[in-house]
Amino acid sequence: MKALLRIRRFNPEKDKQPWWGEYTLEDVNTNDSVLDLLHRVKWEQDGALALRRSCAHGVCGSDALRINGANMLACKTLVSRLPASGDVVKIQVEPLLGLRVLKDLIVDMEPFMDHYKSVMPYFINNSAPPADGRERLQSIEDRARFDDTTKCILCAACTTSCPSFWANGSYIGPAAIVNAHRFIYDSRDEGAEERLAVVGDSMGVWRCRTNFNCTNACPREIEVTKAIAEVKTVLARGVI
Repeated sequence: MKALLRIRRFNPEKDKQPWWGEYTLEDVNTNDSVLDLLHRVKWEQDGALALRRSCAHGVCGSDALRINGANMLACKTLVSRLPASGDVVKIQVEPLLGLRVLKDLIVDMEPFMDHYKSVMPYFINNSAPPADGRERLQSIEDRARFDDTTKCILCAACTTSCPSFWANGSYIGPAAIVNAHRFIYDSRDEGAEERLAVVGDSMGVWRCRTNFNCTNACPREIEVTKAIAEVKTVLARGVI
């Protein structure tokens, strides 16, 4: 089949405004991913096209893009998942919204990572380790409370799909809250109070408007909106 790609392009060194590049690819297989097609454009038609990618297996999260108006991982989005007219598929690819474009499909992830780091996404426990030298154990039930939020790959698909983040980049965003949730609900961790102070301020969870964009965008199917609601509940009740 044939693929017609419309790619948002921008090179700050020479472009005053973004523009659309249009590319035609023949002999496209329905099992090809959007990343495969972007590689073909870069390798066969325009080597100046800039994009991020690494593992190509949906683990690193580096190739999150806006594809046909929705945030997706390019490596996990197959041609067969996209609407086609006969043997022609039209694909529009843009960089993630809400973050500064560095070049073409590459955005500046530093603000996103700063929000992530602000919730202290690491294990905090200053108590003495078990006397028998074993690791700190927890029950299956305790683990289940935060199991879903351990799946985040920091692709930024959730945060950059959020209207509250588009309106104000100071909003900490869904991904940071998801990672705060992962440790707040960990029975072995002792840093919940510090994290709740971060996510509970004016640019924290209360800016969430519960429109589920983040949940729909998550390539790992994390129940993001549910996690945000659970953090709100802890803040409101003062009990984990």
